[in-house]
Amino acid sequence: MSSPQPAPEKRTRARKAEAPDSNAAAPAAELSVATPRPLFIAPIGVRWRDLDAFNHVNNANYLTYLEEARLQWLRHVPGWFDEHSMPVLAASEINYRRPIEWPAQLQVELRCERLGNSSITLAHRIVDTEQADCLYSDGKVVMVWMDPTTGKPVPLPQAIRDAAAASA
Repeated sequence: MSSPQPAPEKRTRARKAEAPDSNAAAPAAELSVATPRPLFIAPIGVRWRDLDAFNHVNNANYLTYLEEARLQWLRHVPGWFDEHSMPVLAASEINYRRPIEWPAQLQVELRCERLGNSSITLAHRIVDTEQADCLYSDGKVVMVWMDPTTGKPVPLPQAIRDAAAASA
């Protein structure tokens, strides 16, 4: 049995990302979606307490895994916040692909999907450490940087922009 082939559209995008035409530059966000390199891969161990009555990880714990992955990544990005600029979670989307059972060792992959003026959209995938093709969940979150004293959005820190650019 042969492996499934990517859709022609995806192959076209991948070729553009590998050999860009200098006269027809694609937007950076489009390139990061076509051939994304992870910003960060966070190891997460499933805890017994994460399970629900059906003996699989409760859906709310997926958000905790994603939060932990973002914090692990941010610890490696100096200058991601100060007293006038801190991130808040503005939106989250999770697609539950299959239940996670205990014991499991997970990897949460984070990728930059979009950079805005004051926000970043991070795509995420939760996969099994031993079987990378075992996808438990995917989706995205939007983080907005704001001034905690005013509650107003502020420009995305340069450190975040630099970290995102390094993975493109």
